[in-house]
Amino acid sequence: MSGGAPLPTDEALAAALGEEIGRAVGRPFDAIVLRPAGGGCSHRAFVLEGRGERCFVKLNEAAALPMFEAERDGLEALAAAGTFRVPRALGCGIIDGQAWLALEWLELGSIGGRQEAIAFGRALAALHRARGPLHGWRRDNFIGATPQANPRRESWPGFFAEARLRPQLALAAMRHPALAEKGELLAEKLPALFLDYRPLPSLLHGDLWHGNAAMCGGQPAVFDPAVFWGDRETDLAMTELFGGFPESFYAAYCEAWPLAQGHATRRTLYQLYHVLNHLNLFGSGYLRQAERMIGGLLAELRG
Repeated sequence: MSGGAPLPTDEALAAALGEEIGRAVGRPFDAIVLRPAGGGCSHRAFVLEGRGERCFVKLNEAAALPMFEAERDGLEALAAAGTFRVPRALGCGIIDGQAWLALEWLELGSIGGRQEAIAFGRALAALHRARGPLHGWRRDNFIGATPQANPRRESWPGFFAEARLRPQLALAAMRHPALAEKGELLAEKLPALFLDYRPLPSLLHGDLWHGNAAMCGGQPAVFDPAVFWGDRETDLAMTELFGGFPESFYAAYCEAWPLAQGHATRRTLYQLYHVLNHLNLFGSGYLRQAERMIGGLLAELRG
């Protein structure tokens, strides 16, 4: 959806956004300039600056409003857990035919040093100790630009098969039917991977790669979530998929909350969801990786 919104350069749009955000936060926000910012992938990203104020703004076509509403909901859930610094949502809506989401401006830095990585690992373990009644979430949301259903289920294998794996396989089947056929076999056999493992519903970030994590004023910070209740190992699996985090992060997490036996196999399963999503969003460059992962998991089940 990155091509939906035209580049906003006119002063009228900046002023209108400033007025809307000021109304949302309950104080004047006299917009001066709206300038492009880094970080936009599914949306266009901007900095809105006013007299003594600054915030981060995402813009897209009006149809993207549900994505912004879901992001705000996820940020509020993560903030309520109190383990991470999370940007406060200042408001969202539609203005001049464009959907917008305004977030508190945070000065972010990388997770560079060992102590920072340790702090991040401990914060994630603490987040995961927040428990929900069932797997799923109070609303559907998005993983990137892909809709992500969150029905409430008592069975984790059932939830992951029905709400995660099969929707991605259905999308992949349109261009890669052989892959989807093997993936469906995996979905059918999924409960066999959880015979001795019954994860409780933990509060998850849901899209925790290094691009959605940072340090802010000495505190671990996260943003751009796809929140739901589920197996805590899914967050850890995502951190290892696209570049990973420092080893001290994993050591600190496991010291705070050790992983159960069989986590390496489950990691492949959980990473498969994101690889399939990238295959469906960005094309066949992820096909071979998805095939290897499905083949490896099926071999594990046969063994």
